[in-house]
Amino acid sequence: MNKQPIGFLDSGVGGLTVVKEALRQLPHEDIVFIGDQARLPYGPRPAQQVQAFTWQLTRFLLKQNIKMLVFACNTATADALEIIKPQLQIPVVGVILPGARAAIKATKNRRIGVIATEGTIKSAAYQQAIQRRDPQLQVLSLAVPKFVTLVESGQYNRPIARKIVAEMLQPFVGSGIDTLILGCTHYPLLRPLIQDFLGPEVQLIDSGAEAVSEVSVLLDYFEITNQNLAHHGQAHFYTTASPKMFDQIASDWLDLRDLKAQQVNVTQEE
Repeated sequence: MNKQPIGFLDSGVGGLTVVKEALRQLPHEDIVFIGDQARLPYGPRPAQQVQAFTWQLTRFLLKQNIKMLVFACNTATADALEIIKPQLQIPVVGVILPGARAAIKATKNRRIGVIATEGTIKSAAYQQAIQRRDPQLQVLSLAVPKFVTLVESGQYNRPIARKIVAEMLQPFVGSGIDTLILGCTHYPLLRPLIQDFLGPEVQLIDSGAEAVSEVSVLLDYFEITNQNLAHHGQAHFYTTASPKMFDQIASDWLDLRDLKAQQVNVTQEE
């Protein structure tokens, strides 16, 4: 039995979509989440800076005695996971490979779309992950940075969101894709609008939810599952910015009462 928590990191609140899935799939596991809202978005930042920020978040979570680390951020996964993972003594999971595998399995016409931040699209991480497994698959990638702003500002369920989603996804009209990877953990908060615009024939892949399925498998593989079935998992939330907006979005998305995030400074985590 292993009662240590699982750590989740993200550039902001988007990683809460991964936490939501973790709360559903892993109800007996404790969770520690940190969102770096003070320095978002990560997408436009140079890879070296993303790596430095991600290291700081990682060190903060390691101090919480975590047993596994989840990069609940596509940009951090693309730019920092392969640098940080080999240096840790605990399992580390990113969101890109699970999302790519799910898309390959889902597509029928072999045309896959990817939407993500500028950083993730520039890295070509999804395209490489997909085409390493099947070079014949077509991958159409599109950066949609405004989606992160919509979510972080709490406007993802307001009328302006529908207009922006339609504008940003216009390049996919007539593209023939039958599968779309939501390559940023913020994007599932806009899922109903994305699905409505693209139509029911396009299957949406939530890379974060797929990553949690991998976490579940690895907990068993490394024999670090909390096997106390009487334990109701506890979630602790931290943010590098003001907790007010975080609490509002997190409470709405996770349906958790009395959620109170704690503000922390991670810049000294060297």
